[in-house]
Amino acid sequence: MSFRSIEQLLRRNSKTKISRNIVDGVHDQKEEQSVQSLRELLLASNELPEKFDDYYLLLRFLRMRGFNILKAKEMFLNMLKWREDCSVDAIANEFKFEEYDAVKRCYPHGFHGVDKFGRPLYIERIGLVDLSKLMQVTSIDRYVKYHISEQEKTMSLRYPACSIAAKKHIASTTAILDVKGLGMNNFSKSAREMFIEIQKIDSNYYPETLNQLYIINAGTGFRALWKVLKAFMEARTLAKIQVLGTNYLNTLLEAVDPSNLPDFLGGTCNCPATGGCLLHDKGPWTDPEMVRASKAAFGKGQKSFNELTATIACESFAGCQEPSAKQVDSTSCRKRTLGMLLKDDQDGTDTSGNILRKQVDEQISEKIQELEDCAAQTKETLQTLIRKQQELMNHIEQLRRILRDDTSADKKTDVQNSKLEKAKKGKKQVIVV
Repeated sequence: MSFRSIEQLLRRNSKTKISRNIVDGVHDQKEEQSVQSLRELLLASNELPEKFDDYYLLLRFLRMRGFNILKAKEMFLNMLKWREDCSVDAIANEFKFEEYDAVKRCYPHGFHGVDKFGRPLYIERIGLVDLSKLMQVTSIDRYVKYHISEQEKTMSLRYPACSIAAKKHIASTTAILDVKGLGMNNFSKSAREMFIEIQKIDSNYYPETLNQLYIINAGTGFRALWKVLKAFMEARTLAKIQVLGTNYLNTLLEAVDPSNLPDFLGGTCNCPATGGCLLHDKGPWTDPEMVRASKAAFGKGQKSFNELTATIACESFAGCQEPSAKQVDSTSCRKRTLGMLLKDDQDGTDTSGNILRKQVDEQISEKIQELEDCAAQTKETLQTLIRKQQELMNHIEQLRRILRDDTSADKKTDVQNSKLEKAKKGKKQVIVV
């Protein structure tokens, strides 16, 4: 892979050394080829903004669409249109949720530490939500905007900070949903509308950012509700959800250290200084040192996530040699991007662009065949309809002919009857004379 978003990395001081394992993790070769193919397809139509020219972002859309490149492209473009239509950048930078504290009091939720892998841990106590009060202090529209702003914050700050802290790529969240007391009776129309809208946003525009969701304290009321809610969720999302009853603690402790689990869920944290765990946005992203490192890596928010993880590796790890003179692009007199170097390293002498586009070409060929088959079926259907139409017209003509014959016969009968009547009248006149 080679991305504009990490091109600046190899212009660093000659003492800088890069660890590939930290920069990019372990890439699956087929996934990497799919990402490159999707990227080239978007670039060919000038539909890949530099801000979104990112390996892991494109990979998320591919995974959500089962690595069907055409469907992933469609989903990606829908995301770009949604961001433009809803002014997502403006929401991320300008939206002020003044009712934040009031909402937190009637809707306990928030980020609280990380799981054992280093991912952000998100918790909701949805069974304690006071919906009538929530709708008094905010609206569905404002809460949805708040949710979008939080998603943007997670992408731009929480994941980078967690990556710095964990020294590995972090791009998904572990979530716990406490549904104690929640059922069909207290899941109102407003709650359904808000759930459906948020679920649509997360699934369509922030795909594959959920690592695992643990639904705990699920009673009979919630399990009945769950059957309804599942209809609005993607199959890939459902596969990441575990619905647990009251014996959930051992399962949670497999994923989360007790120190990051609030005491009301069986952990050891109570965050007394902040008034409670869910009022404290606890995590690496609130550590001043981590925030400074994130800002240093991201600048003013223009660097991509790939550039962030590469910067982490450059500053913290050794292992790879500085690119040699042979790894300089002679046509531009600049060092090749990290992606180019990794691509050279992986593919060796096989650098043909045709290979990178092979999967796209195959899927386009399949689509052409599918459309040709559809056209053939349509033609056959039209021919059948034309035959049916002709048969109907013939039948109508036969009926009209029968109708004309009957009318002609009736007229002939009327004429004959008229003649007979006249003949009878003539005979009567003769008799009288």
